[in-house]
Amino acid sequence: MGVRVEIVREASQALVNAFSRLFPQLSSTAKPLDHDAIDRMVNCELLIARTPDAIVGTLTLVLLPLPSGLRARVEDVVVGSAARGQGVAGLLIQEALRIAREAEARTVDLTSRQDRAAANRLYERLGFQARQSTVYRFQTDS
Repeated sequence: MGVRVEIVREASQALVNAFSRLFPQLSSTAKPLDHDAIDRMVNCELLIARTPDAIVGTLTLVLLPLPSGLRARVEDVVVGSAARGQGVAGLLIQEALRIAREAEARTVDLTSRQDRAAANRLYERLGFQARQSTVYRFQTDS
């Protein structure tokens, strides 16, 4: 497949198109992203997996400078259905972990629904450990 992972430095129409195609595969409630929304994401570490023909996956790494030390979060990992099972998510996550280590983040967290069995197996193979924690969410309706 010839996939390479890149850090996105600026928003482009190709990214807007890729997110329009990929994100409905991650969330049926996510709103479409426009150029401005992607431009805001570039302030995080926005990673893409690219073949010679298309962007086939994305991952957002958020670095959080907290009083307890630098922490990192992996968010919104999505690989297009045609590229699944070919190691793309693993490449994205490994690059995110490399960036987090280089930044000297103390930890890297991610969340995943229990019904995403293949994704959860991948995360465990890469060294993530499930935590006994309660996640709270406040819906802002914005």
